[in-house]
Amino acid sequence: MVSNKNKFNKICKDIKSIKIQGARNIAIAGFEAYKLVPTEKSKQKLLSLRPTEPMLENILKKADKLTYLQLIKKLKQNQEIINKQTFKLIKNNSVIFTHCHSSTVVQALIYAKNKHKKFEVYNTETRPLYQGRKTAKELKKAGIKVTMFVDSALGIALSKEQGTREPDLVLLGADAILKKGVINKTGSGVIAQIAKSNKIPLLILADSLKYSSKRTKLEKRDFEEVWKQAPKNIKIKNPAFEFVKRKFITSLISELGNLSYKEFLRKVKKKS
Repeated sequence: MVSNKNKFNKICKDIKSIKIQGARNIAIAGFEAYKLVPTEKSKQKLLSLRPTEPMLENILKKADKLTYLQLIKKLKQNQEIINKQTFKLIKNNSVIFTHCHSSTVVQALIYAKNKHKKFEVYNTETRPLYQGRKTAKELKKAGIKVTMFVDSALGIALSKEQGTREPDLVLLGADAILKKGVINKTGSGVIAQIAKSNKIPLLILADSLKYSSKRTKLEKRDFEEVWKQAPKNIKIKNPAFEFVKRKFITSLISELGNLSYKEFLRKVKKKS
């Protein structure tokens, strides 16, 4: 029989290697792991695995007062509110752009599809781990038309260049929501700037549990994810996340509603 400690270590390994990915999935898995070995040392190890994940920290703070079923119920309720708020903003025959893989964004889009909204999604491959493929597969399975772009074609995907349609909306998830903006997958900052210059609304879809009043570290990952056995003396940078300034964000959709950034901060601070 596999011991709780071995199960705990397996979850930690899967989080670190991005076998388990996405802020909410990491938080749920981290919660499960902590319940297996409920010590302060376990919390600290879990928090060290992916430092750009306030949702994990916020849920671990509540872990001793919550059961797994209570946590899942609360997250599901929050997602349902986000789905309904997002649904109102999606127009028929529109093009929606997204980046990387956000389970919150994917579920909101699938909800809209199931409620008979007709739309197309443009998404990115999201190198070096190609999380965009996961997004594309999940959307395609739900019957949503998807066009994937290489990351270097962001400017084309967000304009009317080379036969594309200019997107009507940009929907991004967030790994962390801070006072001055959000942290999301690398590339999000450039996307936000292009969307702003092209007057495309950019909406952040995220549970308010991702909010942090503290400084949040931007994770950097192993260069071998980019180029295994690279020639010597070639320096490789592999930043996992990027900061998106709040001035580029049209609104933030959470279980607190579809709010301006200022209004979201006011509500989330009141809630906590």
